Amino acid sequence: MMAVSFERYGRLYYVDPGPYVPAVGAKVLVPTDGGAEVAQCVWAPQWVDEDVAGLPVCAGLASDEHLARDEANRGRRAEARVAARRLVREHHLPMKIIGVDYVDSPSVFTVYFSAPGRVDFRALVRDLAGRLRCRVELRQIGPRDEARLQGGIGPCGRDLCCSTFLKDFEPVSVRMAKDQDLPVNPLRIAGACGRLMCCLKYEHPLYQEFREKAPAIGESVQTPDGPGTVTGHNVPGDKVVVKLTRDGRKCACPRASVCGSRQAYESKYGDGEQGSGGAAASGGADVSGGADSPGGADSPGGADSPGGADVSGGAAAPGGAAG
Repeated sequence: MMAVSFERYGRLYYVDPGPYVPAVGAKVLVPTDGGAEVAQCVWAPQWVDEDVAGLPVCAGLASDEHLARDEANRGRRAEARVAARRLVREHHLPMKIIGVDYVDSPSVFTVYFSAPGRVDFRALVRDLAGRLRCRVELRQIGPRDEARLQGGIGPCGRDLCCSTFLKDFEPVSVRMAKDQDLPVNPLRIAGACGRLMCCLKYEHPLYQEFREKAPAIGESVQTPDGPGTVTGHNVPGDKVVVKLTRDGRKCACPRASVCGSRQAYESKYGDGEQGSGGAAASGGADVSGGADSPGGADSPGGADSPGGADVSGGAAAPGGAAG
């Protein structure tokens, strides 16, 4: 599987490389509804563990003829975009041209626009078709599709999810923001499109899974630093914020360290310091046969010999305190 992009820093599309092994940056042919189009290889082909089916198969490497055709089509799209915006101003229509797509076989322009309501663009289509000498289709899109086509930077500082890897728009609710302990403030949970951020949807299962396994807020837990009470959750870091009973200090502990099942396992099998591989276990420095007896510190099997405190099975060995 490999990833390609039709635009610079545009959305990624996954393709089956077939018999070809293009390098990163190479131009390849990708089948589309309007025929094979030129795209740039962003991720080189690599094997994947999952059985991925239904991916389009790469049609081969782009030749000079394909590159010239792609450059000509880009020029036609730029020309149509300028002409459409100019005619929109001349007709005084309340609409905004977002993008233009062009297919040369058959020769059709598809103009995407956004508007606050319905727009009568019949005169615009007629004049635009006459100026471009080609069939023209206009399609109105919503705020989310507008952000996906234009691209941009989200509140997190990264490229918009919709313009890079998201395939479909799924419904997002305010309840998801509440479950993720986010303030119900439109300015804090809205994306570049003005709608609720898409990441609230695909990150929501992570928060649900975390809350099912982590101790609830207000629950008393035992931490490596002593007993305390859970005061918060850090889901991205997989940690639990605990207020210690001893001095009131707050610390962020890994969820596994305060999990009841993990503590039960350590109490039964040991946490490495009291286990069978610890320093006080058989073969350690405190086993039968002290310093003045066979197997002691100055004899075979002692602290400075195989089986001593510094050898495998000791405190610094796998299974020991640092194991």
